[in-house]
Amino acid sequence: TALHDRPWPIRSNSCIFFLSTPLVPLSTKYYRKMVVLSASILSNRGSKPLVSRQFVEMNRLRVEGLLAAFPKLMGHSKQHTFVETDAVRYVYQPLENNMFLLLITTKASNIVEDLGTLRLLAKVVPDVTGSVSEHAINEHAFEIIFAFDEVLTTGGYKEDISPSTIRTNLEMHSHEEEMALMLKESKEAAAKQQMQEQAKAIKDRQMAALRDNLMSGGAGAGNRPQTGMVGFGGGGPPAPGGGFDMFGQTGGMGDQQGGSAPGGFGAQSDNPYANLGKSNEPEIEAPKVVAKGMKLGGVGGMRKKDSLMAGMLAEDNLRGVAGNAADPFGLGIGAPAAAAVPAAPSAPATIMVEEKMLVQMSREGEVKSSEIKGTITYTANTDAGTMANVVVNKPVYSAQCGAGWSFATHPKVDKKSYEKQGVLALKGGKPYPINRPVGILRWNYSGEDSAPFTVNCWPEDEGSGAINVNMEFELQREDAVITDVNILFPLGTTDPPAIESIDGQFKHDPSTGMMCWHHDVIDANNSTGSLEFSIAGGDVDVFFPVQIAFTSQSLMCPIEITCLTNSSSGAGIPNNMTVRVVPEIYQCV
Repeated sequence: TALHDRPWPIRSNSCIFFLSTPLVPLSTKYYRKMVVLSASILSNRGSKPLVSRQFVEMNRLRVEGLLAAFPKLMGHSKQHTFVETDAVRYVYQPLENNMFLLLITTKASNIVEDLGTLRLLAKVVPDVTGSVSEHAINEHAFEIIFAFDEVLTTGGYKEDISPSTIRTNLEMHSHEEEMALMLKESKEAAAKQQMQEQAKAIKDRQMAALRDNLMSGGAGAGNRPQTGMVGFGGGGPPAPGGGFDMFGQTGGMGDQQGGSAPGGFGAQSDNPYANLGKSNEPEIEAPKVVAKGMKLGGVGGMRKKDSLMAGMLAEDNLRGVAGNAADPFGLGIGAPAAAAVPAAPSAPATIMVEEKMLVQMSREGEVKSSEIKGTITYTANTDAGTMANVVVNKPVYSAQCGAGWSFATHPKVDKKSYEKQGVLALKGGKPYPINRPVGILRWNYSGEDSAPFTVNCWPEDEGSGAINVNMEFELQREDAVITDVNILFPLGTTDPPAIESIDGQFKHDPSTGMMCWHHDVIDANNSTGSLEFSIAGGDVDVFFPVQIAFTSQSLMCPIEITCLTNSSSGAGIPNNMTVRVVPEIYQCV
């Protein structure tokens, strides 16, 4: 029912409404007439549209016309929140930087609901963009459109939603996506772990190959395949007789500033290793070639060619380079002998007394595990050495070797004669086989005191992209004499280390990033030594494991071969005896 135009109070149960317009029934149908045609953000005082979202079917020309009319209407209007035309209503709110948030609605839309929608959108825009500026609006245009779609549905109707709910919806949280990402991360972690294990396995194989070369000392090394690591010192000639010729090589750690020393660690007179491994044979001189005209065929030309090449190699100090395939670190280890046929034994018998050591130390130098495996091996080279009695000092080492020691003879050795007299002979007076080594006695010992010396390594990260490393060795058995000690460890980089102090000598291989700390002798007179250097890096674990190789004749077991006699006549049998200690595994991890 139409009422007068003047305000008219209407009393309800609890509220009084003052209406200045004709009374219209309040119903849900009326509120659904609120329709937002478009929501836009404009800059430059409303003359430049940045983002516009339409919620009803409208062509582009009409939208551009409505937005172009807004600055003119706003300039003539005295209202601060809306302005109307014959067809639409503009509901707007000023933002920062001369920008406006604009809603274009139908004239039948509820102005109160439109203002609430406007305020909600004004809160959402800075929440999405972070700042209200033209650059931020352009960067987050699609996010703003998605936020508008959360507030207004298709057709222009407002949703009952809060800013926190809008933020949650825009994040598009998905449990399936999280599961897919977790599965992807787990696969990447597994692949990374597998890669690290493969890298560690490769590194262990390289260190094992290096240890084998150091342990062999040239025996049979010529038949081993060449590994992928290049030599220390950069390609000097190998030692003619094999062995540990490490610091007399050409191209070693000599005067790197252009000095005249061809190898080693400085001038020839100051280098105690300068003459190590050098042959005393005179160098081959190039033959004199006499011009006698051209001659085709014959073997003389080939002989002259070979001799000439040998002379050229001798002049360039390249003699023996071709046989260096089994010496991957350039240490002169494993150099093959000149003759492939082994020399005939010079005595009827050969005795090998050997102890193999397996030692694991911590980085602080504490012996974590140590084991010694000893063997006496007898080889009869001729018939004169087959009927043999090997006599050992059993009462002496039985008295000195207490708990932890175990001794065992070969099953074919007469155990009664060994227990009573210390005689190692085959049962029933049988002869030893010719040219076949027989291990007649073995012993084993496990104890921390079996390690002849310890090595500790203390790398410290200085925090400036450099690591300071302190290494030290200490003799544990005063009776031990250890020679040709080589302590090998990776540096984690190809850069050379900056040596601050050192006892002994060192060598660096830039191609493999390995460093060797060398000592001639460790004994009671030289029981300790230290090395300190700095190197670029940040990982203190790259220096491990530290591999140690050496030679020694100081057995842990006080066993000795007192005599070797013929079992029939009692006469002595000439023999070649070798006593050695082999560090099969000797490392600091």
